[in-house]
Amino acid sequence: MLRLGELDRAGLGRMLRSGLPLRAGPFVFRVRSPMRAVRDAIATLYADATLAPDAGFHDFHVEVRPVRGLRRWIGPQVQFYVDGTAPFLPLPAGNAYAFLEWGMNWCVAGRAHHALLLHAAVLERGGRAVVLPGEPGAGKSTLAAALMLGGWRLLSDEMAIVDLAGDRIHGMARPVNLKNASIDLVRRRWPDAVFGEVFADTHKGTVSHLRPPAGTMPRAAEPAAPGHIVFPRWSAGAATSLQPLARGDAFMRAAGCAFNYSLLGRAGFLALGALVSASDCWAFEYAELDQALAAFEGLAA
Repeated sequence: MLRLGELDRAGLGRMLRSGLPLRAGPFVFRVRSPMRAVRDAIATLYADATLAPDAGFHDFHVEVRPVRGLRRWIGPQVQFYVDGTAPFLPLPAGNAYAFLEWGMNWCVAGRAHHALLLHAAVLERGGRAVVLPGEPGAGKSTLAAALMLGGWRLLSDEMAIVDLAGDRIHGMARPVNLKNASIDLVRRRWPDAVFGEVFADTHKGTVSHLRPPAGTMPRAAEPAAPGHIVFPRWSAGAATSLQPLARGDAFMRAAGCAFNYSLLGRAGFLALGALVSASDCWAFEYAELDQALAAFEGLAA
């Protein structure tokens, strides 16, 4: 299979104008954009990704392009499209690549109802998954980045895709979306980590994307078995604490982090119940990344 990094910038630009068949775990996105900033970000952050057959099936047709008319000259903006429809208001042109990433997440969260979708990071070691559900600000993406750079295999920093049997967890293994102080925190700890552009003043604050280590994206379609469900909470100055959590409490907290639990009805209830039953459940509080990594080494033992 062709790796995206085998394309030069000119070739990647041509493919983006006609439709780049980008594989992300179980999904294929046909990505279009005429914008150089989008091309350069994809070249940097997806160099290890594999491309799907151009004539094959594509789950989502997405596009980011400039808004025409007066906006082209006064406060340039860009629009995100999926299957030719614009589901959001335009954003400033400088946020074009971030808009693409957010739009791709929205496509999966809103349409992939063959599985239970949890707002959670997922990592794997030894074939067993650690699922990190959490609301924005809980520190799950920061923790996911640290674990990924510490040797765990990233499945997703944003969304756990759980088979309805509850026995397999999938991810998309795309760039990790870090925000605000987490960006500099991870940069300082791992100075060789590859980041994309920093986007300031977005609706999520300051945002940048972190490239997964080599070999991660080609394995994106490999699921993992349930292992642990860990509910992280970052708290400044807190002592690192990993405490067992009753499965009933874990079920209710995970249900509150699901995108489509209610929509799936009984199937969602059974899938989540099977996942929780097959996992050790924990509440985790942390402030220091090195201490967090040491705690997770204990889970992997």
